[in-house]
Amino acid sequence: MSSVPDGKKLVRSPSGLRMVPENGAFNSPFSLDEPQWVPDKECSRCMQCDTKFDFITRKHHCRRCGRCFCDKCCSKKVALPRMCFVDPVRQCAECGLVSQKESEFYDKQLKVLMGGGTFLVTLGTSEKSESMACRLSNNHRYLFLDGESHFEVELSRISSMQVLTEGSPPGENDIHTYTSLLENPYISEGGSSRATGMILHYKAAGSRDLQQLRMEATDDKKTASAWLAAMHKAAKLLYESRDQ
Repeated sequence: MSSVPDGKKLVRSPSGLRMVPENGAFNSPFSLDEPQWVPDKECSRCMQCDTKFDFITRKHHCRRCGRCFCDKCCSKKVALPRMCFVDPVRQCAECGLVSQKESEFYDKQLKVLMGGGTFLVTLGTSEKSESMACRLSNNHRYLFLDGESHFEVELSRISSMQVLTEGSPPGENDIHTYTSLLENPYISEGGSSRATGMILHYKAAGSRDLQQLRMEATDDKKTASAWLAAMHKAAKLLYESRDQ
């Protein structure tokens, strides 16, 4: 599956121009579908300030949530990479803030993930470990691990992630589990606690059984820590997407 060409095509929707994969089945796991707009006939007032629409006060739809607003409440155009828009698009204030935070992930953390890092990798309960380069594929769908051997983990099949850290306050466990991946003060590139490894549980293609993958930073711990922090943000984005 990972060898499918990453062909893109330009499409026009009511919201604007989008650059999307030629085969929709191979969308990035970080992408979101365009919302259905609230029908004009069902919206006589702004859904934020309750201003009544008329000939002067026109209706505008937020490209992220699809709700209906007046120009004052939906005037800003913000980049929306998760829907593959080529240019910034009109969004309400609430959605615009979310999209701005996500743009930072696309501009920074995604590049770190695709650049990769080197880790000592252990599969399952095996006592044998292997030094491997790990990076995110160009279509964002797989983690590629390369050493003497090669294997892949599909992001959408990851069920949980544990982050191993150092520098935690005395008395605290050094393993922090984020199956819900809420905001936390531990995992960052410049925080007091540095990520040193990661444990993934996932289902391989064609299997119903959970498998474990343990990754620990080796020589270049600064690069590995930045990669792990970016991976944590990616996983958080994926978990939150399941509710959108």
